[in-house]
Amino acid sequence: MKEKKRVYEALVDGAMDGLVGDALYDFVRKRCPKASSKKIVRASLLALSDPHLKDRNILDVIYALAIKHRLDDTPVEDEHDEEADEQKGPCGTAIKDQRPLS
Repeated sequence: MKEKKRVYEALVDGAMDGLVGDALYDFVRKRCPKASSKKIVRASLLALSDPHLKDRNILDVIYALAIKHRLDDTPVEDEHDEEADEQKGPCGTAIKDQRPLS
């Protein structure tokens, strides 16, 4: 969640500075080099759901970025890294296989 928050802040900062499209994406990648397209899209959705963010132009720019990169091909390494991150608990320990209770 910490990484998503940093990506979110970079998105909002870049959009407030007037960056759009690829310039905004490059700005976010420069501030958060480990951010994959998937993380940027997730952070964009977080920004779009933020009730404090009300500037229509900023929301439009972030929405356009999310739509554009939603269908991007993510390199296999990024997918594996994100899957490993999602499998860790809050203290960085691995979560055991969780099967639904019957």
